[in-house]
Amino acid sequence: MPVVLVMLMASAIGLQALRERGGELPTGADSLLYVRSPGAVQRLALSYKSILADVYWIRAVQLYGDTKLGRTADRSYSRLYPLLELATTLDPYFDVAYQFGALFLAEAPPGGPGRPDLAIALLQRGLEAQPDDWQLYQAIGFVHYWSTQDYAAAADWFGRASRLPGAPTWMGPLAAVTLAEGGNRKASRLLWRQIQESAADDWFRAEADRRLKQLDAMDQIDLLQRVVATFSEEQGRPPAGWPDLARAGYVRGAVVDPTGLPYRLEGSTVSLDPTSRLLPLPREGGRP
Repeated sequence: MPVVLVMLMASAIGLQALRERGGELPTGADSLLYVRSPGAVQRLALSYKSILADVYWIRAVQLYGDTKLGRTADRSYSRLYPLLELATTLDPYFDVAYQFGALFLAEAPPGGPGRPDLAIALLQRGLEAQPDDWQLYQAIGFVHYWSTQDYAAAADWFGRASRLPGAPTWMGPLAAVTLAEGGNRKASRLLWRQIQESAADDWFRAEADRRLKQLDAMDQIDLLQRVVATFSEEQGRPPAGWPDLARAGYVRGAVVDPTGLPYRLEGSTVSLDPTSRLLPLPREGGRP
């Protein structure tokens, strides 16, 4: 069994080196890093569980990134949960894998697999090992809030988190706001601002900033849609483009989203540029 482990780890290092040189992975290379049975991996890992957990976590991140960017042939996230399951079986206290992995799994298509059920399953695995970790409770609440739009369930999980040792003081009020105002942008902004201000990880702070910019873009699109509707009603035709609206005095300056990319105007419909990192915008109130 130690020989198998050494081969697995050597394969991981070799594949990573090939990726860093910009090379193509050979057909079937992923299978070298993919043992399906968590029990088998535990037996193989011996005293190297933490190292092998890192290997599987890195592979999960690579799979998510490559699939999201269209670098994989089948564009499938089917191996993502099994890789995360293996990483957290080897290291049941692997908080980064639980929290980031849940975000990856819950991300709506095309940016992710759109599997909030698996995101919750992964986080619940974490709770089995760490039943008093308030951040895992909070993370399940987030999945219910943004991915399933089950605001009662989200408020329940936030409330559970607030009663655990070490939970921040704002968790209790957050549960109340979620229950009262779940699904609206005001509540969403409150959630992301709390994350932005309290997150210890740079990635989470950056994600909070992106999510807040998404909410700003949604507000701007609503406003611009009203401007376009007013122009169409008063002029008896839809605008030919932003210059048309500018000449008539309906808009001023560049019409850009919070990241600086111009908004698209096709007929009477305002939308983000297809290359915008703010896509896909979140759903509201169960609407796509």
